[in-house]
Amino acid sequence: MKALQITGYGEIAKNVDIREVGNPEINDNQVLIEVHAASINPIDYKIIEGAMKNIQKLSFPAPIGFDVAGKVIDKGDKVNDFNLEDEVYARVPTGAAGTFAEMIAVDHKAVCQKPTAMTFVEAASIPLVGLTTVQVFQKADLKSGDKVLIHAGSGGVGSFAIQYAKSLGAYVYTTTSTKNVDWVKDLGADQVIDYKKENYLSFINEVDIVYDTLGGEYTKDAFRILKKGGKVISIAGDPDNETAKDLGINGLIRFLLKLKRFKIDQLANEKKALYKFVMMHAGGSQLNDIKDLIENKNIRAVIDKEFPFSEAVSALEYVQKGHAKGKVVLNMK
Repeated sequence: MKALQITGYGEIAKNVDIREVGNPEINDNQVLIEVHAASINPIDYKIIEGAMKNIQKLSFPAPIGFDVAGKVIDKGDKVNDFNLEDEVYARVPTGAAGTFAEMIAVDHKAVCQKPTAMTFVEAASIPLVGLTTVQVFQKADLKSGDKVLIHAGSGGVGSFAIQYAKSLGAYVYTTTSTKNVDWVKDLGADQVIDYKKENYLSFINEVDIVYDTLGGEYTKDAFRILKKGGKVISIAGDPDNETAKDLGINGLIRFLLKLKRFKIDQLANEKKALYKFVMMHAGGSQLNDIKDLIENKNIRAVIDKEFPFSEAVSALEYVQKGHAKGKVVLNMK
């Protein structure tokens, strides 16, 4: 079969290549999925660049891609919850990348029936951003009436997070560029700050939760607008010590991360706030909850652009530029 593979760390065009590889073999607990669509996420190009080496070092050539939608074409002897030809979607477990390929073997517990009203391309856009957001807001214990700031509302994570937070009854602030203000409002955001014209720090205060999707100075600034006892949940900042341990990061790196995180910890203590880094984990049961929200029309897929598999390198470079409005998806068929 054909599969996109990473051949080294560095520039995308020089370090990924579509190659002919052997078909996957499944174990008793896996399903073999014929891939119809696979979406691209920032983690994909960050892995190529080498940004994730401290967490998981690759052996080359290495597979790439985490989001998938397709059909079950084989299954292990212990798999009873799926049948051949079932249309499914999944975010494959960390360490089991490889959805940018014609087929992939996936543990059945990470897989869910595809939302019936969605195409394969639409369904493939959901798993990583959906599971990440659900787990972030679970960690934040989001309740109806909470005030939430979601940065970059027009991006893949932001566009899903706005819809999900509104489905739980939150009041949502978000930031975006001028051209996307009305579009983001249509997703359900209550107050949209145009970062091209306005400083969001002047418009927002006393929020219950900041969903930090940008990291850097945005993580520190989150505490300026957070109410006392609020929560900053990050997917882009530095891992907190507990999460670093859970990720298996060695003691020296954890110590260096603690030094780097000193200002964040100080700001959190001053506000008696929670700072938590969330590294999403795959799960079919949560995908099923998301499927219900989709089928009840609380959430819709947001697709910026669709690329054929043959243009996977261009698709990765497009996502790397950071201007996508919603998700970018590889159509494998």
